[in-house]
Amino acid sequence: MANVTPMKALRLLAPLLALLASPAAQAQQPSAADPEAASGIEAKALVHASRQMVVAANPHAARAGLDILRKGGSALDAAIAAQMVLNLVEPQSSGIGGGAFLLHWDGKDVTSFDGRETAPAAARPDRFLGPDNQAMKYREAVKSGRSIGVPGLLRMLEMAHAQHGALPWADLFAPAIELAESGFPVSPRLARLLDWAGADSFSADGRALYFDGEGKARPAGYLLHNPALAATLRRVAIEGAKVLHEGELAGAIVAAVNAAPHSAGDMTAGDIAAYRALARPPLCVNYRVWKICGMGPPSSGGSTVAATLKMLEAQDLGHEPLAAAALHLIAEAEKLAYADRDRYVADPDFVPVPSGLTETAYLAERAMGIDPERAMQKARPGKPPGAKEGAFGADATLESAGTSHISVVDAQGRAAAMTTTIESGFGSGIMVGGFLLNNELTDFSFQPVSKDGRPVANRVEGGKRSRSSMSPTLVFDADGRLRMVTGSPGGSRIILYVVKTLIAHLDWGLDAQASAALANFGSRNGPFEIETGSAAGISAALAAKGHEVRELPMTSGTHSIVVTRQGLQGGADPRREGVALGD
Repeated sequence: MANVTPMKALRLLAPLLALLASPAAQAQQPSAADPEAASGIEAKALVHASRQMVVAANPHAARAGLDILRKGGSALDAAIAAQMVLNLVEPQSSGIGGGAFLLHWDGKDVTSFDGRETAPAAARPDRFLGPDNQAMKYREAVKSGRSIGVPGLLRMLEMAHAQHGALPWADLFAPAIELAESGFPVSPRLARLLDWAGADSFSADGRALYFDGEGKARPAGYLLHNPALAATLRRVAIEGAKVLHEGELAGAIVAAVNAAPHSAGDMTAGDIAAYRALARPPLCVNYRVWKICGMGPPSSGGSTVAATLKMLEAQDLGHEPLAAAALHLIAEAEKLAYADRDRYVADPDFVPVPSGLTETAYLAERAMGIDPERAMQKARPGKPPGAKEGAFGADATLESAGTSHISVVDAQGRAAAMTTTIESGFGSGIMVGGFLLNNELTDFSFQPVSKDGRPVANRVEGGKRSRSSMSPTLVFDADGRLRMVTGSPGGSRIILYVVKTLIAHLDWGLDAQASAALANFGSRNGPFEIETGSAAGISAALAAKGHEVRELPMTSGTHSIVVTRQGLQGGADPRREGVALGD
């Protein structure tokens, strides 16, 4: 593997660091379209450990996970503890009012768990259409009862803990309960995002918690207590996930959803009680000498990452990061992969997802459409084995850029990769029991039928799980040994961030930190997107190949652990507040 020194990694990042250190960049506020944009860059060093490691989006969460490992907890235990603290300190991104996808390695087998939220039974395909049959405005849909899905996180974690937990369930909630009661200082990122969202984006409980009496956001450093969340977690620690799905708290969720602003929801107590987390088969493919495992549908992350890599397998991506020729090939493969995912991938319990989306022969044929010298403007979906001819029309899904990711390796070599979300920044803004409810149903296509009259695979249906881009990923070497644990937040760009991180490490030889920090890029079957501040020569070279190049604040939150013969490497994305901690 190429030896990339810290100095070389900084040189690769130099244009981005210089731009984001400028006063103009520091003053930039997240846009309405991307609430997670532009926190700035904080250079972070590669972290080494010999036995165990946690990488999470906030230092409090990473410390909670590491403390659990030190007490003899498993990778899964540490992920649960970190998640409960994230619910408190990073409420804009995830929590028990939302859902998650989890990959787990027990030293022998990879298992995957689906905790995606579900639509209420009463949901219909026209849920986000107005009287004129036109789609609702996105933000109005988000901040309404129509957007809220039945939460799935706790039931998923409970299912996974029953199989892979080492410490008692109740022990895993102690760090979050203690911190909620004693208080934590509001981080600069949380303060900035609260100011962006504004008090009117929250229900009364949320406004009282996060804003003062004049509607001003709690500033960075403010000691924030959340006794309501502490009380909720204390009950969950004792009684389990049923606390959220039965009885008083479930009734409070239903009442809040059905009294929501803009448009009331239609969730019932029966919807919440009926929710079930699911164990699904992981999606694994070979890429060069590696085995890459991801999450299958209803996440599109695993299949789209896999398809992109398989189409690149015959290509020489070189050894120099961010070479324009390699970026062109990667983007073209991503266009083809996104075209297929947009047409075919949805909840497999409602939609027959083609079996051949990641088949080697099909993807080799798809890759023949890649011209090494000229960009395609927009890829058309292919006809993978198992696809029903003409069954589904063009997709119209919008996907927001919230979410968080946790990577863990424990002292026994077990691993957990969990991507977790309440969807947009602060979800629906509706708070119950000290936590925010998701807006996950806006991950469905607002238009249920395409212009040619065919149904959209990712349309709303009662009980259905919306398509996701979440891409928790495990990598194994040719001998079956764990090599990498990774994932990222970022809405529909998650796939781009994970592809970049994998190629940066597996093809270009960058370590865990340098691969997370490397400038983001890629295509979602449209323009070539590249992170603001990247070298101007890259954009010019890609434009010469026919790409429409857009420079954007592509704020990933990639958290990776790389397993080497010398020990563990940890990398936390410098665009956010996360850290890697280990022993």
